[in-house]
Amino acid sequence: MDGLTLFGVFAVTAMLVCYALEERARAFVLAFAAACVLASAYGFLQGAWPFGIVEAVWTIVALRRWRHRGK
Repeated sequence: MDGLTLFGVFAVTAMLVCYALEERARAFVLAFAAACVLASAYGFLQGAWPFGIVEAVWTIVALRRWRHRGK
């Protein structure tokens, strides 16, 4: 496995874990958004730009959920 693939595995695994833990604390929603940024970067770096765009949109959605959850 090359470094880029390991980065992608880490990013997607972090997304899954943070998503599963979102109900426990608001910080996990923000961590999910950060993991989405990493997954988006992975998508663009490996040449799968549709994946990169979708993950960028998920980042925006997660940041909005994080912001609204604090109110």
